[in-house]
Amino acid sequence: MSPVLAAGRFTRSAALRAGYTVHLLIDTALAVPYLPRRFRFTLDAAYAAGVRAMPVNAVVAMFAGMILALQTGIELQRFGQSDLIGQVVALSMCREMGPFMTAIILAATVGSAIAAEIGTMTVSDEVTALDVMSIDPTNYLVLPRVVALTVMCPVVAVFSDAIGIAGGSLVAQMHLGIPPRNYWQEVQIALTSTEWLLPKDVYVGLFKALVFGCTIAVVSCSSGLRASGGALGVGRAVQHAVMSSIILIIVFGYVITWLFYFLPNG
Repeated sequence: MSPVLAAGRFTRSAALRAGYTVHLLIDTALAVPYLPRRFRFTLDAAYAAGVRAMPVNAVVAMFAGMILALQTGIELQRFGQSDLIGQVVALSMCREMGPFMTAIILAATVGSAIAAEIGTMTVSDEVTALDVMSIDPTNYLVLPRVVALTVMCPVVAVFSDAIGIAGGSLVAQMHLGIPPRNYWQEVQIALTSTEWLLPKDVYVGLFKALVFGCTIAVVSCSSGLRASGGALGVGRAVQHAVMSSIILIIVFGYVITWLFYFLPNG
């Protein structure tokens, strides 16, 4: 196969996947009025996305905060500004690290599970059976998962932020010699705002988590619905779901930061 032909096929395949995913997102948004009928399924999906994923998120967030405090504290010590470590860790976790690490963990755990579950239903013709029974797969399968993950990702991100900040406190006390009282005073200063109750960094981080959760759910459902070729196809669908989710998380994270902090009047 010539390189030009291979590039053309790859571009066409990527465009078809992207178009299918966007179309699925629009159909899901139009199906939101039917959400009360899927309330129980939505709760089950929220439990899987939030409660079951919490232990892994807690461990990752704890060490992320500790690493952030250690690396930042080393540089702040050179300039005699070690007391600011509380503000740096708090704002960094709330703005970027918390939502980003949470989204990566959810993509690897919940997103892969969604893609595998729906992919198995697709290759075993269960989705086709839903169509035969006049049951919309988007309404029945996709909507509860998208809503659940979109809502739970910011919730889990808040816990990740808190755990990461607490991890930074341990490092600040053990390795940087900063008393916990001073550390938490700096955290309070960083997370206190008289205008909007909380600083802009917190709201930006929560918005990122909201977008990340919706992205993971839609991409995972799209990959599962497009699965074909038996068990091998399900494996490819899971791989594509996780890979695409992580790439989009990084891209959307950059775009949102640019919109809120570098766009004129942002």
